Amino acid sequence: MTARALETAGIATVVIGSALDILQRAGTPRIVFNDLPLGNPVGKPFDSTMQNESLSAALNLLYTAQSPGAVQQLPNQWSASEGWRDNFMAITPHNREQLLLLGEESRRQRLLNREQGLFRP
Repeated sequence: MTARALETAGIATVVIGSALDILQRAGTPRIVFNDLPLGNPVGKPFDSTMQNESLSAALNLLYTAQSPGAVQQLPNQWSASEGWRDNFMAITPHNREQLLLLGEESRRQRLLNREQGLFRP
């Protein structure tokens, strides 16, 4: 929606996303699509090569697209297997306790970091 408002004001936009159907339904003017898990539209965490490719594709699309409506799908893959789709963010009886502990630890660490004036890069 923000992209459409900017486009109306004459400012071209590109959105990098991983939920193509949602982006298209929202009327996003220009899309760089990575078929990756939600929350990781630019690429894998700490994979600067994949992230730089996504940003380069977005800048290239911004520069070359003549009008809104362009979609560019990148060939990036989360893993060699598509099995991640079945298990990504799944909460099961087998991992529920572990995920609760990880969440609690993450919250403690973020609070400690905030108290120390630190932030996540």
